[in-house]
Amino acid sequence: MSDTRQLHLGAFMRPVSLHTGAWRYPGAYADANFNFAHIKSFAQKLEAAKFDAFFMADHLAVLNMPVEALRRSHTVTSFEPFTLLSALASVTERIGLVATASTTFDQPYHVARRFASLDHISGGRAGWNIVTTANPDAALNFGLDDMVDHDERYVRAREFFDVVTGLWDSFADDAFIRDVDSGIFFDPEKMHVLDHKGPELKVRGPLNIARPPQGRPVIVQAGQSEPGRQLAAETAEVVFCSPRDLAGGKALYADIKGRLEAVGRKRNDLKILPAAFIVIGDTVEEARQKRLKLDSLVHYDSAIASLSIALGHDASGFDPDAPLPPIPETNASKTGRSQVLKLAEEEGLTVRQLAQRYGGYAGLAFVGTADTIAEEMAVWLNEEGSDGFNVVFPYLPDGLDDVVDKLVPELQRRGLFRTEYEGTTLRDHLGLSRPENKFFR
Repeated sequence: MSDTRQLHLGAFMRPVSLHTGAWRYPGAYADANFNFAHIKSFAQKLEAAKFDAFFMADHLAVLNMPVEALRRSHTVTSFEPFTLLSALASVTERIGLVATASTTFDQPYHVARRFASLDHISGGRAGWNIVTTANPDAALNFGLDDMVDHDERYVRAREFFDVVTGLWDSFADDAFIRDVDSGIFFDPEKMHVLDHKGPELKVRGPLNIARPPQGRPVIVQAGQSEPGRQLAAETAEVVFCSPRDLAGGKALYADIKGRLEAVGRKRNDLKILPAAFIVIGDTVEEARQKRLKLDSLVHYDSAIASLSIALGHDASGFDPDAPLPPIPETNASKTGRSQVLKLAEEEGLTVRQLAQRYGGYAGLAFVGTADTIAEEMAVWLNEEGSDGFNVVFPYLPDGLDDVVDKLVPELQRRGLFRTEYEGTTLRDHLGLSRPENKFFR
C-alpha cells in the first residue's frame, strides 16, 4: 500500500445517471435504470476496479416535477433498493452496498431488520444512507396531507438512529452457541431488550436477527442543512454531499470535521465524499464536446425552466442561441445569478447550452482527460476538500467504462487509489473501526 493518502470512491447508481439526457446518449442503455442484467454488469465492473461502494438513493414517490420534464425522465421507474442490493450481494464479493432508507416514512424495527439482513447476506458490506425525505409528494403516499416540518424530521431522525443502532446490538457477538450436544442454541443472558420509550418512538425489541457482521452497517448521511450537518457529526461515518467547487468543498469539510471533536469523535471517524460528475475524453476538448452533446439531449422546454429557477428570473423570452443577456440583480437571485454568469463566461455558453446544463446536471463536474481529472481529484484530497468522491456517471455503459478503464488506472499509477481490496467489509474499505456493542462489552 502507498504511504500517500488515498481516495475513497463510491458509485452513485440510482438512478444510474443523474443527468436527464443520459438515457438518450448514443450507445447508452436506455433502460439501464431498470434492467437487472445491466446493473449487475455495472456492479461487477465497479468491483473489479476496487470501488468502495455501490450507492443507491431512493425515492418514495414519483419526483414532483412539471409534466413536460417528467415525461422525459428516466427516474420514473427504479428498483426498490433492498431487493436489488440483496440480488447484487449474490453476484459480487467485496464492493460495499449502500441503500437509502427514510426515517420519516419507515419504522426503526423494519430498517434495523433489513440492514442487518443485508449485512449478513453480503458478508459485512451493507451501509445505511439516513434520509429524512424532502419530496412533499412522498407524504401523500403515507397518509399525510403535508410534509412533516424540516426540523421535526431531523429530531425524529436522531432518535431513529439511536433505536436502530440499539436494535442491532440486541445480541452479543457470541450469543449464538449452537451447541448440538447440550441442545443449547443461544445464551439468553446475551440478549438485550431495548425497551425504548422516547418522544417520537416506542420500540421494545429485541431484534430477531444476530448482530451484523460489521457490528453495525456503515452509516451514511446526505443532509447539508444545519440540522443535517449536526446529525452527520453525531451519527454518520460517510457524508454524501454536493459542493459546487473546491472552495465550497473545503468549507463544508472543515465545518463537519470540526464538529466531530465536540461530540467526542475523531476526524478520521467520518469520510466526506462529494458527488462528482465525470466526463472523460482523450483530450480535454473531446471531453467538453461529450458534455455539450450530452447536455444537448435535454429538451429545451424543460431546461429553460431550470435555468429560470437558477437565475431567479424568467428566461423563457431570451434568444436561445445568443449569449445570456444582462440579468437584473435581486436579493432573491444573487447567488444563483452569480453562478450562472460565471459558468456562462468561463465556457462561453449560449442561453440554450446554459439551460440544458441546468436541466441536465449542474453540480460539481470533472471534465477532461484521465490525467487532468486525477490531478483535480488529488487537489481536493490534499487540500481537504474531500476524502474521495461519489462518482456520478454521465451515461451507461460507456461513461462508467471510461472511469473504470482510464481514470482508475491513472489514480492507481499516482498511488491515489487502491490496486486491491485489503479487507472484506465496507468498514475495511473505508478504514472504519468495528463499533463495540452498547450493551455487551
